[in-house]
Amino acid sequence: MASSSVVIKKEKVDDPRPGQSAKHDEQTEAEIEARMLELLREFPKGINYKILETDMPNVDKIIKVNTLNRLLSQEKVNMFQAPGTKELFWCLKQQPASKLKGVDSEEKIVMRIIEEAGNKGIWNRDIRTKSSLNQTTLNKILKALEGKKLIKSVSSVSAAKKKVYMLFNLQPDRSVTGGSWYSDNEFESELVDILNQQCYRILQQKSEAAKQKSMDGPFVVRNSSFLSSKEICQIISDMKIVKFNLTVEDIETILDTLIYDGKIEMSPVLCWNCSNPLRSLSSAVQPKNCVYYDQWLD
Repeated sequence: MASSSVVIKKEKVDDPRPGQSAKHDEQTEAEIEARMLELLREFPKGINYKILETDMPNVDKIIKVNTLNRLLSQEKVNMFQAPGTKELFWCLKQQPASKLKGVDSEEKIVMRIIEEAGNKGIWNRDIRTKSSLNQTTLNKILKALEGKKLIKSVSSVSAAKKKVYMLFNLQPDRSVTGGSWYSDNEFESELVDILNQQCYRILQQKSEAAKQKSMDGPFVVRNSSFLSSKEICQIISDMKIVKFNLTVEDIETILDTLIYDGKIEMSPVLCWNCSNPLRSLSSAVQPKNCVYYDQWLD
């Protein structure tokens, strides 16, 4: 694909969800709370204020604190101090099935099985096998636990007519929901097409802008045409095309389709003006450790 004029660069991503830029409208309290709960699920051992600040840099500190206090008062999260440093951390409050009140012994068995399945859930058939309960009894227990909002059933993209069960406060894994490109188990082909077009347009514009630097040489032009998947994700997020938080992983699935179509190419970060696509896992590629350096001088 060397003939492609549009290039993305592959780089390590530290933040999978780029924060929204300052020009975005302020998020509602519900959106901030939802994102905070999602973050708590991503870090089950707890989050500190530094993690919150990194993930939500444009949200006022007072709003973040008020949201945490509200979640504490609703008994959705716990607050604790890290040993030694005394730094404050917050984590989701999850009550073990064995300590639940108003739940009989058979319901506790089912709850424990569902709890062990995590956010990928578990099929009705597998619960029946592990619990040794007959189907009629199990159905009654599942219905009762759903009514108490202790568990929930989620439709799986792998089997549209079947559902998996998980704890009520868990966010379903992408393997269950199909990720960002599925809604009610239906693939959002129109949305994917729009994002596909926008990603290509963004890279085209970057490529055209890079050509204006032709006087600086071909290597400068090439390197100036790069955009990382994280940078593209931020640009798309700023455009407000979608109503959910796009991740770099989401954008990379779109970019992959453009690569497969031969419209763009992916390149690792290159060493100064070296045309060899070198990678380094431990440190940045530099002239002093470049195996091609002497050959280039010769």
